[in-house]
Amino acid sequence: MEMKGNSNDVLHIVMFPFFAFGHISPFVQLSNKLSFHGVKVSFFTASGNASRVKSMLNSAPTTCIVPLTLPQVEGLPPGAESTAELTPITAELLKVALDQMQPQIKSLLSNLKPHFVLFDFAQDWLPKMADELGIKSVYYSVFVALSTAFLTCPARVPQPKNYPSLEDMKKPPPGFPHTSVTSVKTFEAQDFLYIFKSFHGGPTVYDRVLSGLKGCSAILAKTCSQMEGPYIEYVKSQFKKPVFLVGPVVPDPPSGELEERWGNWLNKFESGTVIYSSFGSETFLTDDQIKELALGLEETGLPFFLVLNFPANIDVSAELNRVLPKGFMERVKERGIVHSGWVQQQHILAHSSVGCYVCHAGFSSVIEALVNDCQVVMLPQKGDQFLNAKLVSGDMKAGVEVNRRDEDGYFGKQDIKEAVEMVMMEVDKEPGKFFRENQKKWKEFLLNTDIQCKFIEDLVYEMKAMVKISSN
Repeated sequence: MEMKGNSNDVLHIVMFPFFAFGHISPFVQLSNKLSFHGVKVSFFTASGNASRVKSMLNSAPTTCIVPLTLPQVEGLPPGAESTAELTPITAELLKVALDQMQPQIKSLLSNLKPHFVLFDFAQDWLPKMADELGIKSVYYSVFVALSTAFLTCPARVPQPKNYPSLEDMKKPPPGFPHTSVTSVKTFEAQDFLYIFKSFHGGPTVYDRVLSGLKGCSAILAKTCSQMEGPYIEYVKSQFKKPVFLVGPVVPDPPSGELEERWGNWLNKFESGTVIYSSFGSETFLTDDQIKELALGLEETGLPFFLVLNFPANIDVSAELNRVLPKGFMERVKERGIVHSGWVQQQHILAHSSVGCYVCHAGFSSVIEALVNDCQVVMLPQKGDQFLNAKLVSGDMKAGVEVNRRDEDGYFGKQDIKEAVEMVMMEVDKEPGKFFRENQKKWKEFLLNTDIQCKFIEDLVYEMKAMVKISSN
């Protein structure tokens, strides 16, 4: 807690993400970029997450972790301090815990006296608190601007608490820009209705987000006008306040070497022929989805590396035996790996033999694929992933989405095979050729360090101007 107060010329920012690593990671990546520009960062996270966050943060002398104490909440297991250790239902209790932490947060902010606090969707009470302390609050949206524009803008719920129906959610809100996104499927709209549900008597996700976006001093979006110009303009028109853009926040290349067993296996295959498929550590596919995905990968005839994750305390080998199609492992043993648990994803995507990434369309995953010259096949599972897939396949034309049934999102092995073939086999035909050419353009844009660095420089300049710090 030695980082008290401010010097007049050093920008000091508190980072305060929600307790989920899908949220923590973008805050860490931004912290690392900002620390290179001399910005002082105090990173708030639950004490149980501190060691993992520390391993992700650059060890800059201007960066420190501020551990938070989670209050005891009935139903929240002791020591569970991120969504990774919880079911979706018990994870809702982390929001209850956050709401009870207001006195602790107020005390820390009073002590640290940062210029800004960057906060997440769940801390809707933070702008008012920061304002009382003379601190600027910035709502950092870790989702693409399309997600905010489609789901969480004031036009979506013109009358307070008059939440939309399933049919309403299939269409964009009033005034939405004319783009490739004109509607969503029934199963996607059904998933979006989650944001209008209240758990444990607390505010809905929609109400938290709206309150945070309306109350903050400025909005910061993890995107850029090159990718999302129309949606950014729509968000500006809806909230009428500064919208800063940090760019897509391209991850730094991984350090160290790829594990020998995976390197040796990948080395057996020709350049750009291996399909890597993973859905993140907190996404669990259903039995049917695993079967059809596995069979679809088999039917492509290409080598593949499939990562499947299961909830904690499950016997993984027994589970794989149960859910994988009969005789599958025997049939694909020369060209297929099925693995459960953490792998060096960035290293694998960077390997020359890997040419396609089948993923859940988490935007960070899409960026990792593009910078590593991997074709993108998207099988979104929830929330913003559905909109990411529409942005990437529709507006950016940099990947394909697996075709699915309207009412329930069902897909079969043929749908997987066709999506992969479009980007891997039909390289000289439309639309495969078209996607590949676009993918190359986006790769060049994302790897242009001058462009990516300028996003951060501009952000630092704008934030300094907002609190009247000289940029000299």
